[in-house]
Amino acid sequence: MIRFAQFFSGQKYILATVFTVLLAGFASPLRAESPLPEATNLWSFSFNSDLPYNSSRSTPAIAPDGTIYLGVFDGNFFAITPSGTEKWRFKAGSEIKSSPAVADDGTIYFGSRDRKFYALTPSGKLKWSFPTGAWVDSSPAIAADGTIYFGGWDKIFYALNPDGSVKWKFAVNAIVDSSPAIAADGTIYFGAHDKKLYALNPDGTVRWAFLTGGDIISSPAIGKDRVIYLTALDGNLYALKPDGTEKWRYHSGSTTESSPILDEAGSVCIGNNVSTVVVTSEGRLLWGWGSAVPMDVSQVAMNGQFYFSRPWRSIMGFTSDGKQLWQADLPINISGSLMVSAAGTIYICDERWVYALRPPGKALPPAKSSWPMFRANVRHTGRVNS
Repeated sequence: MIRFAQFFSGQKYILATVFTVLLAGFASPLRAESPLPEATNLWSFSFNSDLPYNSSRSTPAIAPDGTIYLGVFDGNFFAITPSGTEKWRFKAGSEIKSSPAVADDGTIYFGSRDRKFYALTPSGKLKWSFPTGAWVDSSPAIAADGTIYFGGWDKIFYALNPDGSVKWKFAVNAIVDSSPAIAADGTIYFGAHDKKLYALNPDGTVRWAFLTGGDIISSPAIGKDRVIYLTALDGNLYALKPDGTEKWRYHSGSTTESSPILDEAGSVCIGNNVSTVVVTSEGRLLWGWGSAVPMDVSQVAMNGQFYFSRPWRSIMGFTSDGKQLWQADLPINISGSLMVSAAGTIYICDERWVYALRPPGKALPPAKSSWPMFRANVRHTGRVNS
C-alpha cells in the first residue's frame, strides 16, 4: 500500500489480496504471506491537466543529476527535481507519447504528435526541432557517436546528427511507432506495422528483415549474447540470432504491446493481454502471473526480483522464481512503464500524477543485465548495456 498523505489527508487504502489466475500451461507462481508489506510514497507530482484521458503515456527518464523528465498528452514536457518539485516545463504543439532519452551532454530528445522531434537543453531551452511528416510516438535511441534514431507515423525511420541535421532516412511501408534498440556493434533494430523487424547498419543500409505474424509496436531487447528479443501482436515472443534467423519463439497466450526486459540470468519477462510471463533464454516458461485485463507496459528486472504493474492500478514485486513480495495500489489507472533509479526508487505515472515510491525492505538497483528495463537504462538511450 502507498501512503498518499499529500492529497488523501493521510487516508490509507487497504491492499486487495492478490488472486492468482492459473492459465493453461503456466507454471504456478508462489503466493506471498498475508498481509503484504507496504511501499512508501516518497512524493507525488501533479501534471495539472484537465484532459479527460490518460495524461501521460511517456515513461520517465532520469538524468545523471537525478532530474526526472517526461512528456504529457496536453503537450507539456516536464523536468522534475529528485525531491518532486517542478524544475521547468516546455510546451510542445500537441500530445507527447514518446518517452524521452538523455544524451551524454545532457540534451533531452523526444517526439510529439505535432509532427516534430525536439532537442532541449538541460535548462529546458529549445536547442532545435526537426519536422517530420506525421506523429512521432517512437521513443528515440542514442548511439555511442551521438546519432539519434526514431521512427514516425509517416513511415520513415530517421537518423539525425546531434545538431539536428539529417544523417539518413529509411523508408518503410508502414507506420513505425516501435522504439529502436542499438547493439554493441552499432546495428539498429526496430519494428513496424508491416510485421517486420528491421536490422540496419549505422549507415542506413539494410542488414536483414524478419517477418513476424503481427504488427510490431514494442521495442526490441538485446541479450548479452547478441540475441534480439521482440514481441508482436501475434502473441509471440521471438528470439532472433544476430544474423536474423530465428532461434526460438514462445507463444505467450495473447497479444502484447509490452517490450521485453532481461534479468541477470538472461530470462525474458513480458506482459500481454492476460498475463505476465518469465521465459528462459532458451524459450522455456519459468512462471506466469495471470490478469483479466491487458498488460501493455514494460516491467523492470531487479537484482533477483521483478517489478511489474497489474492493470490498472497496482504495482507488484516478485522474486525471480515467482513469489509475490509486495504490492502498491495507485488511486488512478497506471499509464506508463516502470522506471527504477540506481538508488532503487521506483517512478511510475498514472493519468494525473507521477510518483516516486520506495519498495518495502531494501531498495534494490536494476539488474546488471544487458536490458533490465524499457529503453535499457534510466537515461533511455536504447543502447545495449555492456
